Amino acid sequence: MHEMIIGWFTGFPKELAIFLISAIPVTELRAALPLAYSVYGMSAFWSWFYSVAGTFFTMVIIVFLIEPIAKLLSHYIRLFENFFEWLFSHTREKAGGKMEKYGVWAIFILAATPIPLVGGMTGALAAFIFNVPLKKSLPLLLFGTMVSGWIVLGITVYFN
Repeated sequence: MHEMIIGWFTGFPKELAIFLISAIPVTELRAALPLAYSVYGMSAFWSWFYSVAGTFFTMVIIVFLIEPIAKLLSHYIRLFENFFEWLFSHTREKAGGKMEKYGVWAIFILAATPIPLVGGMTGALAAFIFNVPLKKSLPLLLFGTMVSGWIVLGITVYFN
């Protein structure tokens, strides 16, 4: 899998490649950081930095653009209306209990959890779905992503 991802970014500067790989919702920093450190040979700090930056970039886009994009696509294409209804109800179901229990700190917890289908992008969706104000959600998402990066970095360095 690493070869396939690296192949897509052949010819890119390694910093940009890591930023872009971490900005992809499926891979996020969970895949980008180990690639940066183990394959590209970047230092621990720069591996962490570019991976966190790329993931947070996508989270900011989600927080700012998901509503207008969802409304526009749902208005014109029925398939998207069904998809967004499923996505939002799925996120409410997955994050609802945490939101009730932890309040806005649930956004941090989601962003800081480096496992598939939970992590940063789910935290950004939850911030939008549960109407967490930007002044609260963006710092929580950033700090959660930083913690997630530290966790992944620690595991990566330990096993290398």
